[in-house]
Amino acid sequence: MTDAAALATLAGRHLDLISAPFTLPRSRVLVFRSEDGVRVHTSEYERRLSDCRVLDALVVLDAEGEELPVADVLPGKVTFGRTEGCDSSRFARSTTSGDSRSLSEERSDETKRVDPPSTSEAEVTLTFADPSTLSLGGPSGSRVRLQHPDGRVEEHPLERGIRLHVAADRSVSVQLGDHTAALAATDRIWSDWFAKCPLVRDDLQEMAAFCWWVLGANIVELPSLGDARAIVPSKIGYVGLWQWDAYFIAVGLRHGDPELAREQLEIAFRFPGADGQLPDVVHELGVLATSDDLPESDRANLRRAGSQIADPSAPVPLTKPPLAAWALRKVLEAEDAPDWAREQLARVIRSQEWWFAGSDLDHDGMPEYGHPYSSGLDDSPIFDGPLPTAAPDLGAYLVRQDLEIAALLERYEPGVDGTRFRERAAVTQDLLLQMWSSDQGRFLAYGGGEAQLSDTIVGLMPLLTGTLPATIASALRAAVDDPSRYALEWGLPTVAASDPDFSAERMWRGPIWVNTNTLIAEGLEASGYPERARELREQTVALVVHGGGPHEYFNPRTGQKADRATTAFGWSAALFIDLAVGLSR
Repeated sequence: MTDAAALATLAGRHLDLISAPFTLPRSRVLVFRSEDGVRVHTSEYERRLSDCRVLDALVVLDAEGEELPVADVLPGKVTFGRTEGCDSSRFARSTTSGDSRSLSEERSDETKRVDPPSTSEAEVTLTFADPSTLSLGGPSGSRVRLQHPDGRVEEHPLERGIRLHVAADRSVSVQLGDHTAALAATDRIWSDWFAKCPLVRDDLQEMAAFCWWVLGANIVELPSLGDARAIVPSKIGYVGLWQWDAYFIAVGLRHGDPELAREQLEIAFRFPGADGQLPDVVHELGVLATSDDLPESDRANLRRAGSQIADPSAPVPLTKPPLAAWALRKVLEAEDAPDWAREQLARVIRSQEWWFAGSDLDHDGMPEYGHPYSSGLDDSPIFDGPLPTAAPDLGAYLVRQDLEIAALLERYEPGVDGTRFRERAAVTQDLLLQMWSSDQGRFLAYGGGEAQLSDTIVGLMPLLTGTLPATIASALRAAVDDPSRYALEWGLPTVAASDPDFSAERMWRGPIWVNTNTLIAEGLEASGYPERARELREQTVALVVHGGGPHEYFNPRTGQKADRATTAFGWSAALFIDLAVGLSR
């Protein structure tokens, strides 16, 4: 099954309207399963679904006034009707939290099927007429009942087709509309999208199709940036372009849509500060680059926690780890764009300079994380101690980034000498090696100069340099293979299973993340262990398939979605695709 329609059908097997809502690329409208039909919400930056209610219930009725259940979901339409021979357990559970970032939608039971169920003549379909307008149509006598958040209830006949336009204030206006045309238009959008879906091994193709749907479904427009298309981490809470997420998303997206992959990096690089610092988030209202960009209720706490060395009354810079050159190089491998590359490389270099000039808070030559937000691993136990935190993952990223910059300059700016970047990489690696504890047999983070003894995945990231002394690289390989620490059935926990800080469910304190598995696999390969790298990559794609989708993070004991993890998560989807493509060669 390799054509666009077949790939859309494969993706549809995972569209349960609970963990994966019905939506459209560029749309802010989300449709979820509910006890009575479906619910409609908008997707907004830093707002919970419960605060973004459009319709509390959209219930479809047949000519006899009986409610029609959801019978099938494909990327382009939701079908309501009584089905023959269909196991409907995929739509049986409907509890959702409605929360963002820390709380996720409950994942439904998995029910596999090959073909859509057959429906009766009473079927009704729901689709999009445009990104802000839903369209419904059905046979004579069928109706839709709309329950608004203010308690109002209204009914409308469906045989002529109706359109529900969702305004900016979440109010709904109802008009007649050509439902057949809406179905065709939505089908074209998804057909064009799935025509770009990478083809991979048969055992990975279904999940790859679903992950490709996730990337398309998570496209939003950022009106403040013109017609910019940002692929957000999730329309359930993460409605913005997070810098780190953009890197991982672009790496997977490059295999099917390199132009859109470049657009993700361009947005991430578009708003550097005067000193070159890249913002943590680009969103529809601006950027998040310092604590001053947060709501007032958050600022005081961030300033107090932000640094014990920097001026506590000053804004705390908020960014993400320096993997910009790594992502830039990978995207350019898929499709070269020399002029664009030179423009973006200049911004990456300025960002790298900021880390050394603006985030070396104790002036010892090794930059630190001034706040946990800037690490991407917000809740890691390495931040339980005082701040700022010098961490081995940051040191490894900085070494890798300087080496990547030097290679990119050689390719795109041959007249520019990249020697200073290679020399700085060597100096930074010497400082990184000072974090190696012979007594502990691992790299340690230091908070406010104090050793943080938690055994976390950041201590494995120096493998990314590819230039560690053989004895240290071997020790890290041994840690990856140690079943008491990191060699768990489903992959590498973010805190070693033997560590007192380990939790199978708590974010960054034990659950498996696809991005950290991916980076460690790349580090193993760079450090001379390609077979072990491939094993970890195979283990990671198996985790996503076993867990039922590209969730934000996974319980390392069960391989299932962690309770509070977000579903249909962008970087997990993108990196699954990247891994699947690599494993299929």
